[in-house]
Amino acid sequence: LFKDDDDKVKFMDFVKKAQDQFEFKVYSYCLMDNHAHFIIDSNGADISKIMHFINYKYAMYYNKRHERIGHLFHDRFKSLIVDSDRYLFALTAYVHFNATDIKGYETNPQDYRFSSLGIFLAEKRDEFNLIDDSFILSMFSLKEAAARAMYRDFIFKVKSVVDAKRQEFKDEPTEYRSMRKVLVRDLSPEKIIEIIAERFNIDKLMLKIKNSKGAKEAKAILCFALRKFCDLKCADICRILGSMGQANVSRLCALGAELIKEERYRGIVEEILAIGA
Repeated sequence: LFKDDDDKVKFMDFVKKAQDQFEFKVYSYCLMDNHAHFIIDSNGADISKIMHFINYKYAMYYNKRHERIGHLFHDRFKSLIVDSDRYLFALTAYVHFNATDIKGYETNPQDYRFSSLGIFLAEKRDEFNLIDDSFILSMFSLKEAAARAMYRDFIFKVKSVVDAKRQEFKDEPTEYRSMRKVLVRDLSPEKIIEIIAERFNIDKLMLKIKNSKGAKEAKAILCFALRKFCDLKCADICRILGSMGQANVSRLCALGAELIKEERYRGIVEEILAIGA
C-alpha cells in the first residue's frame, strides 16, 4: 500500500482533503506499510463515501507514480462499532500500539511519524492537521496537562489492548455517537440555494446559469454546501442546477472547500447549520 514515506504523506493529504469536504473527525490513526488504522467520527456523513474518496484519489496517485495499473485496494474497508467509552479507550490504545510492530519503534511508538500517539502526548505537532485529540483527552481530565499525563500512563499500562485486537471487524460502517453533536446532512437544497443567493446578493437563477458572470465563487460554495449538507453526489447536484457537468461540479466543490476556509465566508456555514439546529 505504501512503498515509502512519500506515499504515506500523500495518503494523509488525501485524508485531509476528504476531511475538508465531509467534515468528519479523526480521533487516532496509525499507518503501516500494507494497511492503515483510523478511529473516525463520521459526524453524520456516509463513511463509505469518505473511504471511496480517499481510496480513489490515492489509487490514482499510486498507479501513476509507480507506473502500474489495476486495483490497489483489493478488499472493502473494514469497520467496527465503538459503543462505549471503555471500548474507545481500548481501541485508541490498539491503534497507537501498532507502531510497536515497526522496527525501531518497539519501545517508543510515540516517535513514529505516521501515528497520532505523539500528538496525544504533546511530543510532536499535528503535521497533517487532522487530529481531534481533545475528545478522548477530555475523558481523562478537563485540564489539558493532566489529561495528557493520564493518557500517557494509560497507554503504556493498559492490558485491554489484546482484547481490542481480537474484536471481530464488521462490514457495516458505523459511527461513535456518545457525547457529540452531529452535522445535519439532509437539509433542503432549495433552502441552501436561497441562503447562498442572499449572501452573495444575486438572483437564484444566476446560480443555475452555466456562464453567469461574477457568480463563480457563489456557485463553488453552493456546490460544496449541497454535497456537504445535503449528502448529494455530483450527479445529483447536476440535476438540481441543470447547467453543469459532473466534472465542473467536482471542480467547483473543491474550490468551495477552499473558499469556505476564508474568514469572509465562514459565516455561511454557521447560517446553514442554523437551519437544522
